[in-house]
Amino acid sequence: KDRVFNTPLCEQGIVGFGIGIAVTGATAIAEIQFADYIFPAFDQIVNEAAKYRYRSGDLFNCGSLTIRSPWGCVGHGALYHSQSPEAFFAHCPGIKVVVPRSPFQAKGLLLSCIEDKNPCIFFEPKILYRAAVILCLFSSFFQVHVIREVAAMAQEKLGVSCEVIDLRTIIPWDVDTVCKTVTCQAPLSMGFSRREYWKCFLQAFSSHVRHCFLSNGQCSKLWLNRGR
Repeated sequence: KDRVFNTPLCEQGIVGFGIGIAVTGATAIAEIQFADYIFPAFDQIVNEAAKYRYRSGDLFNCGSLTIRSPWGCVGHGALYHSQSPEAFFAHCPGIKVVVPRSPFQAKGLLLSCIEDKNPCIFFEPKILYRAAVILCLFSSFFQVHVIREVAAMAQEKLGVSCEVIDLRTIIPWDVDTVCKTVTCQAPLSMGFSRREYWKCFLQAFSSHVRHCFLSNGQCSKLWLNRGR
């Protein structure tokens, strides 16, 4: 409640409040609900945030300010939920304007904006909220070709991004790559080397689950950690 809170729908006030917090040295992230409504805050952004360091001779700045806002059209947003106003700000010295093209880029660039020592505007393409659906498909032998076709169909017909991992070898097999992916995506399927899949699966939910394996590789017990 002290760090994340709602404000009245007053874009000029939201950005002005963010500038004030940033000037004190705190990290400020101001969110405009849609980029279409950022224009009431235009004066605060281009005349205050962008010029703060210059007009004070670098005695003060609001470089720890990040303004984030959903941006662009998705086909059904109509007039006030489909605009792309980045060009208005791209001509203003003193601020950085960022528009990522993928969920992976969005995470990295947002963190970079937050850590940057200059005020940044981070526009989030609304289409990326759909693109963040990711599946992981594991296979080996000739079935890899089938899995690749499935991945292509999922992308084309459902807009779902799939990662395909070709195991290539059975013994030894690339446990590190699989566990790294499973830790992020936690697939529910089981197949070859069930013990290793369980290890990865449980690692993904390590805060909730404890596990124990016998020497022969069979899962003997599984405790659900219910906060104990």
